[in-house]
This record gives sequence, C-alpha cells and structure tokens, in this order.
Amino acid sequence: MTWNNILQPDLILEGSVLNLTPDSIQQYGLKGLVLDVDDTLVPITVSAASPEMKQWVEEIRTYAVLCLVSNNLSESRIGSIARSLNLPYYLGAAKPSRRKIRAALEQMNLPVHQVGMVGDRLFTDVLAGNRLGMFTILVEPIVHADAVLRSHPIRNFEVWVSEILGASIAPKQTKINKDL
Repeated sequence: MTWNNILQPDLILEGSVLNLTPDSIQQYGLKGLVLDVDDTLVPITVSAASPEMKQWVEEIRTYAVLCLVSNNLSESRIGSIARSLNLPYYLGAAKPSRRKIRAALEQMNLPVHQVGMVGDRLFTDVLAGNRLGMFTILVEPIVHADAVLRSHPIRNFEVWVSEILGASIAPKQTKINKDL
C-alpha cells in the first residue's frame, strides 16, 4: 500500500462529526463507527460531551453500532465522556496501532468493511483505519466556543505532508475503491 493510499480518507467531511448524517452512513453501507474522542467528539480541553453531541450520538446509534477509541490515557476524562454518551470505549490506543481498534471491532461483531473509522487526524485515525481496511472518515476538529480561532498545527502539518505524498485532502471528496 502506498503512502497516498494509506493516508487517503474514503470520505472527507466539511465541518465536524456532527455533519456525518444517517444518510451518509447508509450510503456507504456502514453498520458501525469507531469514533476518536479528542477534537473529534469534544475539544481536548473539555471533559463532557455537548448537548448537540449527545443528540447526534442518539440519532446515529439507531443506524450504527458505536464505540470510542482514544489515544488519551485519562480514564477519568475519557470514561466520563463515554458514560455520558452511554458508549463502550478503549483508551490508550496508541493509534496508528491497530490493537484497540481490533478489540472494538470484535466487540461490535461486524465485518471490518462495514465499520467506519471517524477522526480528525490523518496520521492516527485515518492511517490506523486504512491499515485495517476500514472505511475512513476525516472530520474537521471540533472547536470549543472559547477557542474559535485556535489553530491545529499538528493536523495542518499532517495535511501538508499527506498532500506531498499524494493524498487528496479536500472536503466532500470520496475514494470509491481502496484497491484501484
């Protein structure tokens, strides 16, 4: 697998995970979603899911099995967020390692090609999902209201490097077949 393939998301959403709709999930034949936590579901400085995020999870769970997989090591923070959303979770995932994502897939009891990996980072979330053959979805980092102008230097660097390596990181682009 070449760098441009391994870093290329299957779906790139303009905006946050809240823009991932039931229609999109059904369109791509997804039955489950593995969700990153920090900056995907909640800003990294926040310890609770917003009312909008709780509502989104409730809507999406009627279409897909959900599980959180985070690189964060804080049981108190990630556990609290997961419990508030009533979702199973794995922390300390060390993505792009696949170990904890595989555990989530086993728990979901779904074929890997029917599960989407959703996250805001190319070199962790997208890379890990692509290495497993998952449908990968890149979202923009969720921004805390007090940090609207906050930049994301690591993510910006990842996008820059990915584009140099041949990945196309433009919103609303899809890649239909990973093997082409």
